Amino acid sequence: MYFKANEPIRVYTHHKIKTVVDGDGMIVYNIFNKKETEIRLLGIDAPEIKVSKKLKQDERELHLPGQLLIELGKMSWRFLFDLMPKETDITFITETDNEIDLFGRTLAYVIIKDGTCINEKLIEEGYAKPYTKYYCRKLETYQKLNFNAMHQKKGLYSVLHNF
Repeated sequence: MYFKANEPIRVYTHHKIKTVVDGDGMIVYNIFNKKETEIRLLGIDAPEIKVSKKLKQDERELHLPGQLLIELGKMSWRFLFDLMPKETDITFITETDNEIDLFGRTLAYVIIKDGTCINEKLIEEGYAKPYTKYYCRKLETYQKLNFNAMHQKKGLYSVLHNF
């Protein structure tokens, strides 16, 4: 994950995972002041894990039953949880012109100690897809990774062709 020197971003270090909420969200905390931040992974979308307005919308758009989407969402959640169990050290990066979603969550790229960008990893392994509702500077990269995951039938693509 590389950004150009002039790109408007903010980097937040010294955070740990408190809990993984779903396949594209988590709650983290600052190790010094214990302040919690809810993060929505920027530029990606994983299926929902419970009944919601978003699940109903996905059912209509994808022509897939909600229960199947929930099962796929649980697979994404499990993959993310295994990558980042509780207390995992992370750094997160926000794009300053696109930091908060409609629900007040921080939109971010999450990086673990070995330098892996979790957003990219989820798409690369087929457990999330690119999401265009919020602008993301990495969209083109995510679209390429998603294309490869789809054609290699990785992750959720091993169950169905599109989600």
